[in-house]
Amino acid sequence: MTIILVPYHQDDQLPAGDIVAPADVIVHPEFPAGDRWERLATQYEAVATAVAAADGLPLVFSGDCLIAGGVVAGVQRRGDDPAMVWFDAHADLHTFESSGSGYLGGMSLRLVTGAHPGEYADRFGLRPVASGRVVLADARDVDPPEADYLAGSAVRRVPVAAVTAETAPDGPLVVHVDLDVIDPAEVPRLRFPVAGGPAAADVLAACERLLATGRVVAVHVACPWWPAAGDGERATREALVARFTALVSPAGRR
Repeated sequence: MTIILVPYHQDDQLPAGDIVAPADVIVHPEFPAGDRWERLATQYEAVATAVAAADGLPLVFSGDCLIAGGVVAGVQRRGDDPAMVWFDAHADLHTFESSGSGYLGGMSLRLVTGAHPGEYADRFGLRPVASGRVVLADARDVDPPEADYLAGSAVRRVPVAAVTAETAPDGPLVVHVDLDVIDPAEVPRLRFPVAGGPAAADVLAACERLLATGRVVAVHVACPWWPAAGDGERATREALVARFTALVSPAGRR
């Protein structure tokens, strides 16, 4: 296993110690002076390079979901053509046209599956994942345009408890976990908390079922939270990151 830390929310660097993980690689790209998409593509290229060079299973921690495309591109460079299981409180299926806020993180899954390739996938060599090879787990907060898209899309939406080897797509898998999929009572100061989520133990158990298939080729854990307000919040977050690290470790996958 190789642990890769990307301490950024989009192109904003996180405070030191915001994500406490025993990183083997820390991605600190040299951002160009170009537009924001060019800056972000530099980051995703660096992530793809780190994933492609990883020893064993890559475990990537980052501050947002947009990094997922870099993870997939890195896996593709390793010779795999992965499907995805995407755990999130939100659908992340907006486009430039449908988003009311313009928040790029709310477009993450749609971008990974091929939306706006000139701004995203084409810039760092991502081959978009076909929507029929994506399982969206939970997504309890879905905006009307996203619901309309899901109604006609091949993306399959299931509860976290229903994520199993049988419901996962065939072939190699990239597992993406936005920690806001967990009920906010367990994850302090999330940027976009949504009440009524599953327990951390249930999300970890679902990931364990996927890892047991032997088909998982990368795991990405997004930590979209505001800076911790005190030692208690920092300790809670550190413990949660440690639980995912232990699960993905070779010992945890036995």
